[in-house]
Amino acid sequence: MNGKTERIRTLEGLVEKYQASYYAGEADISDGEFDLLWDELSRLDPENALLKKVGAEGRAASPAADVDGFPKKRHRIPMGSQSKAANPDEFREWAAKTGAASWTVQYKLDGASLELQYERGILAAAVTRGDGIVGDDITPNALRMEGVLPRLGEAFSGGVRGEVLMTRAVWQAKHSEKANCRNAANGIMRRKDGEGCEDLRVIAYDVSAPGNDSLFARERDKIAWLQKQGFQTPRTVELKDAEEVIAYRERVAQERERMDIDIDGLVVKDSIVDMADLRRPRPERQIAFKFALETAFSILRGVEWSESGATYTPIGIIDPVRIAGTTVQRANLNNPGRIRAMGLRIGQAVSVVKRGEIIPKIEGRAPEGALPGEDSIEGTEDIVFPETCASCGAPLEDEGTRLYCPNTACPKRLLHRLQKWVKVLDIMEIGDKLIQQLFDSGRVRHIADLYTLTAEELAAFERMGDVSGAKVVRYIRAPRALPLAAFIAGLDFEGVGELVMEKIAGAGYDTLEKLRAASLEALAAVYGIGEITAGTIVQGLAECKEAIDAILAAGVIRIAPPPAKDELPLRGLSFCFTGELATMKRSEAQERVKALGGAIKSSVVKDLSYLVTNDPGSGSAKNQKAQSLGVALLDEAAFLRLLERRGPEQMPRKPGELF
Repeated sequence: MNGKTERIRTLEGLVEKYQASYYAGEADISDGEFDLLWDELSRLDPENALLKKVGAEGRAASPAADVDGFPKKRHRIPMGSQSKAANPDEFREWAAKTGAASWTVQYKLDGASLELQYERGILAAAVTRGDGIVGDDITPNALRMEGVLPRLGEAFSGGVRGEVLMTRAVWQAKHSEKANCRNAANGIMRRKDGEGCEDLRVIAYDVSAPGNDSLFARERDKIAWLQKQGFQTPRTVELKDAEEVIAYRERVAQERERMDIDIDGLVVKDSIVDMADLRRPRPERQIAFKFALETAFSILRGVEWSESGATYTPIGIIDPVRIAGTTVQRANLNNPGRIRAMGLRIGQAVSVVKRGEIIPKIEGRAPEGALPGEDSIEGTEDIVFPETCASCGAPLEDEGTRLYCPNTACPKRLLHRLQKWVKVLDIMEIGDKLIQQLFDSGRVRHIADLYTLTAEELAAFERMGDVSGAKVVRYIRAPRALPLAAFIAGLDFEGVGELVMEKIAGAGYDTLEKLRAASLEALAAVYGIGEITAGTIVQGLAECKEAIDAILAAGVIRIAPPPAKDELPLRGLSFCFTGELATMKRSEAQERVKALGGAIKSSVVKDLSYLVTNDPGSGSAKNQKAQSLGVALLDEAAFLRLLERRGPEQMPRKPGELF
């Protein structure tokens, strides 16, 4: 497999993974970061089938399914993705190919998509984007949002498309614990109790009536109709040619920081409505003309190779440069293949962007003249790639997209796996220092070795003693029933965490036997997984077969059987823990919550269902924040009643009061 093919495979896996998290309302990366992946795949393989798909088309859930607490409903017209132009040249190329007589241009609103479905003028459903074909019916929540009309002025049957937004002022005043306005809006609109939906606003930008394609002849007719009904609409203009659109984009880019809502570009459409085009998964006669990422220029002074488990990741060391409000001296170089593709050398001028305004990344060589006097190749040096593992001396494997140590017995790799297992199982009694001592002594090299430790052995290690040694052994040997997702995540397969494994389990591979029997092709077909991740899982299971069998043979850890869907009484509820529990460890309590369908939060946030504490008067930060946000408190006895499946309907709901 050549480097280009391997990169395409990698991009397919990443695009599917992040598309799945976006459709689930839990975006793992920003739109800007996703666009970079999508654009690179478009350049390398313009005819790739993934570019023409809408989410999980063909794999959408049944409209009657109720997997995450909301009934499912189909869209009137599929809510597809738009092609994107990242710069004026890309937009000019698209405009010339499309050949429209004029363009309707709207702000590209940075929120969450929603379709309002009307039957003879009455709101029948409000449906989230979902996978583009089927979404969540959140009608009760939508009716609490500003801009949603329960009744129209005429007997219209069809769909109104809009964006759910939170203003910057509301975000700053009430929801600043969320990363940004979009994340806050995404989370609140999907709350089961609808709390906070009054802080959201819906701006409508499109309308369609299935079965009546001639209802609107021009895009401006749609906006006029929406305004007549009383909907809020985005600023919309009609421009004659591509250069006018480019100039308009520059003006809006300068104005957007003063706006009270977030926008990340323009939506440009052929002014003539083409309903057949709009039904395509990726309409050809409209495009998202994105704003440029903030870019700075600096000099690449060196490359460090960050080691995490088996993988070596290149980090560029650059002259300090100010970008997106912070000073940057280190920037991601992604992988060896990316370095080669950019043709980089030490001492060259480079372009640096902050992807999603968070992660600094070197995008390539700086344009000629960007840093006067730094264009010459004289005095530059080759970037040296490590060839052998610093830990075991094995030759490193360079696959282009990944540089790693292939030695399954590499000490660094084994130590990282032990650390990951302890972290996933939350065995707080075993810190990194003790793990390092046990590993260096040769006593613990594999996970199963932890379950053969004795108190006498541990007492001999630094700062342990008889009491501490006995305590550690007691906690290690406490029987645990782990969900399959947590068990596999603890084995430290590259890029495979609990969320990935929960998707695999949700697709039917919910026991170790089924997972081991699954082929790479079968796992790759799971929505949001892809061939790269599937291959990692298959390879990891093969490499760790003996380790897995040894862990289970120790008799302490077992894999919990998958629960039936009617055995998930905590589905839709979230829990955060503070302080000690008397009857179990915190990690065990968290596992039991997840096994019953609940979610675990590491901090107190506005949409948290319960804070579990036996000491509400401690004055801890979590207790204080729960009181200020009105989050209900559970003591251990009440929490145990929930675990006994008496269900949340049995519990009093007094926010901020312990019960």
